[in-house]
Amino acid sequence: MSRVLVLYYSSYGHIETMARAVAEGVRAAGASATIKRVPELVPTEIASASGYKLDQEAPIARVSDLEGYDAIIFGVPTRFGSMPAQMKNFLDQTGGLWASGKLVGKVGSVFTSTGTQHGGHESTILSLHTVLLHHGMVIVGLPYAFAGLSAVDEISGGSPYGAGTIAGPEGERRPTPNELEGARYQGRHVASIAARVAADLEAV
Repeated sequence: MSRVLVLYYSSYGHIETMARAVAEGVRAAGASATIKRVPELVPTEIASASGYKLDQEAPIARVSDLEGYDAIIFGVPTRFGSMPAQMKNFLDQTGGLWASGKLVGKVGSVFTSTGTQHGGHESTILSLHTVLLHHGMVIVGLPYAFAGLSAVDEISGGSPYGAGTIAGPEGERRPTPNELEGARYQGRHVASIAARVAADLEAV
């Protein structure tokens, strides 16, 4: 059974909700899914005053956790078209894993959220892809085999780079059924690819 880590950062709960859907997809594919989050950098009093969702159930991840999984699916909101500082700070601490090649050959994937329809779905995911490639990971996106990517009857997040949701300018919009199904599809797809990669490595 492939082991998949869903590692996320979520200020207002949108990515947290998407992470649960991704994990549902992973489990539907017969793999195990663990959900963890990276540490918050904003002081608690400021985060609380800003309306951050501070009661998230997922445990805080340690950098050393990453090497124990066959695949890692990262979830991040956008910050001016790039990953937020919380995730970047966490990844900046993975130099030891990089030096020892601990993530080489593992599957990596990313999902995201933005405030507006054109708020940086693709560029945010690509900012994380750079890190994954430096670690030697095998990048998996969200293929157009997921029919929801081609939907034009509603505004919907997501791209071939990964699932996504649109939060709205004030965070008032929650993930839609189509966006959540894209997250589940990505989870199933990543778990399936991770199982194939593991099988190929065992055959070598």
